[in-house]
Amino acid sequence: MIAEYFCPADLDHAVTLLAGRPCTILAGGTDLYPATKAQSLTGSVLDLAGIRELRGIDRKAGGWRIGAGTTWTDVLRADLPTAFDGLKQAAREVGAVQIQNAGTVAGNLCNASPAADGVPPLLTLDASVELISAQGIRVLPLSEFLIGPRHTALGAGELVSAILVPATSGAGYSNFSKLGARRHLVISIVMVAGRFVMEGDRLTTARIAVGSCSATARRLVKLEETLVTTAGPPSTALVADCVAKTLDPIDDVRGSAAYRADAAVALVARMMAKAYQ
Repeated sequence: MIAEYFCPADLDHAVTLLAGRPCTILAGGTDLYPATKAQSLTGSVLDLAGIRELRGIDRKAGGWRIGAGTTWTDVLRADLPTAFDGLKQAAREVGAVQIQNAGTVAGNLCNASPAADGVPPLLTLDASVELISAQGIRVLPLSEFLIGPRHTALGAGELVSAILVPATSGAGYSNFSKLGARRHLVISIVMVAGRFVMEGDRLTTARIAVGSCSATARRLVKLEETLVTTAGPPSTALVADCVAKTLDPIDDVRGSAAYRADAAVALVARMMAKAYQ
């Protein structure tokens, strides 16, 4: 049974409540409830759904601030540059429309699934995670916030208040693709996100991230570095080498490690071919 249920009206109140006791944090609930094996949640529950300051996307001088309670439908409806197109494409893959209406961006990150749809496109946007507690605010790169499957750097008494995207990441265009056993409502076997800035036929910025092929989604940094120093699309052999040295896929019911690696190479190669069209 739920010992205590808190529904704070503002962020300060939420932080104060969380400092006083351990709580299960509830936002959209689309990950939390399916993972709950009992008939109901136990212990103290802190429901953040009513905190308006946690929801919405704002353009600041230093970049974009995506409130932790922003839903995937909010992302789809937001007026954002083409660099965010990959994030919007991923938003359409987060379950059915009902899930997109309730599920939050921060919840997708805090669930820390290796197959979280939002992570690869946010990595290509060089996103950071803002954490708040009674001790203050700290900011971590998304790659450091995600430690492993179902494991984040979120400390005791902390909650995610926002996802931050720097102004420099608003340049270029982006893409997202996902491979699954069926077209819709599927946990991915492999997913790939990319963001590219081109001057003429030359890439000046490249960000490529792959999900569902490691304990956390990872960027192909070596491939990114090679792309901005050479002309033309990369060879399949180069992509395969970077995938082999960066990713660590597993065998599971959705696909073998070998299949995942081959699929990652194919998806990245297709994405790069489109970038040079």
